[in-house]
Amino acid sequence: MQRSAFVVDVVPEKRDEYVRLHADVWPGVEALLSAHHVTNYSIFLIENTLFGYYEYTGDDHEADLALVDADPVTQEWLALTGPCQTPFGRSAAPTDGWRPLEELWHLP
Repeated sequence: MQRSAFVVDVVPEKRDEYVRLHADVWPGVEALLSAHHVTNYSIFLIENTLFGYYEYTGDDHEADLALVDADPVTQEWLALTGPCQTPFGRSAAPTDGWRPLEELWHLP
């Protein structure tokens, strides 16, 4: 099992929209993630920063996520949620989205 954590900021004026969208995530998005071995997926919010976490249980993380990203349902979902996000941190490039976090410690 592989753990992944990442951050991105919310555009302040789109915060409520992002929260509303995630109050009722599309079943097709959830099913696709599950079908590609993504489990225990959570998104947390503090002020205007989002923290995401999931566990990957498959054998080819990169290939599975590429299939998720290429799916039309995912692309439609991201077309709604993407404009609600802005890069996190001073060193972020304008094209950065969710930025991966380095795991420093884990208690199994």
